[in-house]
Amino acid sequence: MSKRAVAVAGGAAVGVVLLCQLLPFWVAILVIVGVPALAYLALDPSQRRRLRRVSGKELGR
Repeated sequence: MSKRAVAVAGGAAVGVVLLCQLLPFWVAILVIVGVPALAYLALDPSQRRRLRRVSGKELGR
């Protein structure tokens, strides 16, 4: 893994732990699921089609 990927994974892990400690569990789950869903809904229809078409490995390119 690159240094950037390690930093992102570490930041996400720390964020999830802090989120679970500071907020009730159901609110933390709502945020963890809701933010990506909102980001997906904010895309244009052409961007959504492209996102569905490419695989997970190709997203970073």
